[in-house]
Amino acid sequence: MNVPKGRPPGSASRSSESAPSPSALRDAAIELARASGAVLREGWGRIHAPERKGRIDLVTEFDRRSERLLLEGLRSRFPDHAVLAEESGQHPADGTVRWLVDPLDGTTNFSHNYPFFCVSIAAEIGGELCAGAVYDPVRDEMFAAARGAGAALNGAPLRVSALDRVDDALLVTGFPYDVREHPERSVPLFQAFLTRAQGIRRDGSAALNLCYLAAGRFDGFWEGSLSPWDMAAGVVIAREAGGRISDYDGATFDLAARRILATNGHLHDEMMEILRGAGAWPKR
Repeated sequence: MNVPKGRPPGSASRSSESAPSPSALRDAAIELARASGAVLREGWGRIHAPERKGRIDLVTEFDRRSERLLLEGLRSRFPDHAVLAEESGQHPADGTVRWLVDPLDGTTNFSHNYPFFCVSIAAEIGGELCAGAVYDPVRDEMFAAARGAGAALNGAPLRVSALDRVDDALLVTGFPYDVREHPERSVPLFQAFLTRAQGIRRDGSAALNLCYLAAGRFDGFWEGSLSPWDMAAGVVIAREAGGRISDYDGATFDLAARRILATNGHLHDEMMEILRGAGAWPKR
C-alpha cells in the first residue's frame, strides 16, 4: 500500500490550534481501543479461517469488525479528522489531525490463539505524532501516552529500563512478510544480536514490543518493513517513557522509512554499531 507522508489532505489550511489537545486525543484513543479490544476478546479462542493478503500475511473477520468499530467511532467524534487504517487505507478529511489505526496487530498470533496481539491507535497533529493507545485484551493491559504528559500502563507511570550493555539486554525483533523470499535482509541482523545479547524474542506484534520496551520488559527493539500503523502508537508510548527512537543509523525516525531502532537510550549507540556491522546501514 502506498502511504502518503506528512499532513493529511487539506490540512494546510487549518491551524493546529483548532485540534484537540494531545491528552484529549489520548483519552479518546483509550476509549476506542478498549471498545475495539472487546471485539477481539470475543473472537479469542475460536477456530478462525483467515484470508491471505500475501504469502504469510493474514486478515480475519475480527480485523475488519474491529476496524469498522474504530472508524465509526472516529467519524462520530471527529468528523474533520483524517484516518489511515490498515485494512481500508486512507480516509481523507480537512482537519490537522490524522489517526493511524491498526485494528489487530498480531493477526497471525490471533488466528492461532497465541495470546500476543492488540489494538493500536495513534494520532498526529500537523504530521507530528502526539498521542497513542495500545490495548492488549487478553491481559487487559492499556498502554497509553500523550506528548509531554508521560506514558502509563493502566494508569501507572511507565519508564524504560536502565541496562547499559547489550550483553545484559533482552531484545526483541520481528521478521517481515517477505522473509521467505528475502531472508538475507533479516537473518544477518538477527544472528548479529543473537551472539551479543542476553536473549532475543520474536513474538509478532511491533506495537506491543514498543510498549514492552516502554515498560522495561524489553531493553531494545529493531525491525524493518513495518507500516506506519504498526509503529505509531508504540513510538509515542516509548518516547514518553524515556525511550530513544531512530532509524537504524541514528537518523531522525520517520514513519515512512518503515524501519525502527528503539531502545532505553543507554543501548542505542551499541545497537547501531551492531546493525552497521551486520550490513543494515548504510541502506542497502
